[in-house]
Amino acid sequence: MSKQNPSPQPASSPELPIADVLGLSRNPAFDPTRLRNDEYAELAQASRNRMLASAIVAAFVGVVFTPLIGLAFVAPWAAVLGIVMYISRRTDLTIADPSCRPDPARLELLQNRNAFAGAVCWVAALIGFPWLAGGAQEITLLLVMLVLMVSSTYVFSTSPLSVMIYVGTLGLGTIASLALQGQWQAAGGAILFTIASLVAIVQVRTAFVKARLAEAAVTEKEEVVSLLLREFEENEADWLWEVDPSRRLRAVSPRFAFALGRTQSEIEGRSLFEMIAGAGWESGQFPASLHDLAECLKNRENFSSLLVQVSILGEERWWELSGAPMRDELGRFTGFRGVGSDVTEQRNSSEKIAYLARYDTLTQLPNRLQLTEAMGEALRYASQWRGRCALLMVDLDRFKSVNDSLGHMTGDKLLAQVSARLQSLMGDHQMVGRLGGDEFAIVIRDAGTPGVIGDLAKRVIHRLSEPYMVDHHTLYVGASVGSAEGPRDGRTVEEIMRNADLALYQAKDLGGGEHCRFEPVLHASAEERRQLEVALRKALGRDEMVLHYQPVVDARSENVVSFEALVRWNSAEHGFVSPGKFIPLAEDTRLIVPIGQWVMRRACEEARNWPEHIKVNVNVSPEQLLEPGFHREVVEALAATGLRPERLEIEVTESIFLRDASVARNALEQVMALGCSVALDDFGTGYSSLGYLRKLKFSTIKVDRTFVQGAAQGSAESLAIINAVVAMAKSLKMSTTAEGVETIEEAELIRNLGCDKIQGFYFGRPMTAPDALRLFNVVEGRLAS
Repeated sequence: MSKQNPSPQPASSPELPIADVLGLSRNPAFDPTRLRNDEYAELAQASRNRMLASAIVAAFVGVVFTPLIGLAFVAPWAAVLGIVMYISRRTDLTIADPSCRPDPARLELLQNRNAFAGAVCWVAALIGFPWLAGGAQEITLLLVMLVLMVSSTYVFSTSPLSVMIYVGTLGLGTIASLALQGQWQAAGGAILFTIASLVAIVQVRTAFVKARLAEAAVTEKEEVVSLLLREFEENEADWLWEVDPSRRLRAVSPRFAFALGRTQSEIEGRSLFEMIAGAGWESGQFPASLHDLAECLKNRENFSSLLVQVSILGEERWWELSGAPMRDELGRFTGFRGVGSDVTEQRNSSEKIAYLARYDTLTQLPNRLQLTEAMGEALRYASQWRGRCALLMVDLDRFKSVNDSLGHMTGDKLLAQVSARLQSLMGDHQMVGRLGGDEFAIVIRDAGTPGVIGDLAKRVIHRLSEPYMVDHHTLYVGASVGSAEGPRDGRTVEEIMRNADLALYQAKDLGGGEHCRFEPVLHASAEERRQLEVALRKALGRDEMVLHYQPVVDARSENVVSFEALVRWNSAEHGFVSPGKFIPLAEDTRLIVPIGQWVMRRACEEARNWPEHIKVNVNVSPEQLLEPGFHREVVEALAATGLRPERLEIEVTESIFLRDASVARNALEQVMALGCSVALDDFGTGYSSLGYLRKLKFSTIKVDRTFVQGAAQGSAESLAIINAVVAMAKSLKMSTTAEGVETIEEAELIRNLGCDKIQGFYFGRPMTAPDALRLFNVVEGRLAS
């Protein structure tokens, strides 16, 4: 559709020139004829009413003054007035006749002459009749003149100038009559009244013109919208639909017919619901979404992005429909019109991705989010009915040795068997889920039965201690269980989970294969934790922290594109402390904030020694991100080290959106504004943040290694999820990084699935800063040779 420059619309401006309002201008941008055309249809009736009203007023004047001055004076006056009224009527009828339209200039001249002649007749009566009657009924005639002026002010005419001439002449006549009688104060009032009447004419006419222009603009917009909708359908995958008041299809477009699997002639005039309800049309059993659609159509309501389940030629599909009721110029309902699209594939992909929000994909068990919700519900239930609930933390013994000796793939298969055994032990009001790694949790909603907690813990330990067969390996792992009872051991989910975890630490300290209940006197675990916390508080001052760097490579060229900075702690008192142990402690005690600041500064400082195209990825915890001055810390680190912002990538996990989503989002947007990029780590393994993928421009989505391992094992679900994440990332113009790639087969699979970058032991384990720098020196040496 070609673009045209629209003509200016005076109605859209706050003020209209008086010349345009009165039709005196010949401005091409303002065409009064277009407005007058709308009045021509009503002009004949308005002219007749005006003539009858004038005749009635003239008859009234004749009745009043004939006894006073005689018919010889009144009759000629009435005859002249009648002739003027007749000529005015004929002029109006000529104007109203669509087959005969005089020249606009001549039209205005005729109307102005007729208005002036009519007003002169009334002025003659005003001055002559009271003089002939010796001053009798002068007030009556003055009131008649005022009535004529007021009524004329609100008469809509195709020539507003004629109305002003008519009122102005009447006003001048009234002023002259009062002046001749020496009534100067009354004459002054008549002057003010005349001016007010003329101003009122302009104001009324302005409001009328603006209303007409607004109506014309609405009509024009509707026509443009209709054209745009047609053009939209021709150039997009969506389609238009339209139904009449009986919900029968009309104006069926080719694309809509294709969506229905039929030709246009087959469905024109057919019921919309007959076409999309499938077998439900005969039985009357419609999906709930079709009932929602029917309700919107029945109530004649606008609706947008309504998801509807339809049946097209026996195939179940999902449509997204938007629609609005249509009305004609008289406001009568004429049907519905809208746009629609087939979102079946997107919905299926969304369902698979949404599954990640509540379930662990490796074990198919509820994840931390669902367990947290279940525990919260159990606490509310116990509080309401004065009962008891419980949480059991389950941690596998000797699982790390399986991972270290046989690899993560074998470890994942073992975890799948563990989860199946745990699931088989669950009874009524019990739920088992995976918290992460080799840690599971069991929620008991009703723990009022004596011994239920201890009995379940014993059965869990016994069942999980039985041998496993994985890839022709006979494996033995045990289990330790820690439990906390609600509301005795805590009234919130956080308290219950923390206390159950303390009990689990105690069970592990006893050598594993044990069940410990939480008791306030668990001094051993608490003391160890306290000592570790004291040592952690001194770690930075003692220079015990060090950064290791794991390479991230381009999936195609296998060239290093960045390093992920990983903090390590070699304590003088406790030796090497696992990050899985001290980082959760640092987050609980908020020591993660100064540690995170040190990591940020040191990573930027050491990255300055790398080639200019190599980025450094720094993990940021929720505690650090929610600090008010987080973006200033980033600025200070970059300024102090001289690292370009484009070389720093912040990595965050989905859990940042749990506590204060608005603060987290604002902090990340400020970091992005500096030029840094932001990556979403561990995507899909815990809390879902699909909504934030739309709101925040992440640079990278990191696919968790559990999906990589699952895809390598041929898991259809893992393959579908990786495909969905890659497709979603590409549509959002984000890159993807696959974590945990350990073999050449996994690397090739991930490359074929479309991931942009790869990270894992196959390409390099975490290394010290000198080793990372040496890696580039080796490459440069090879290039030089």
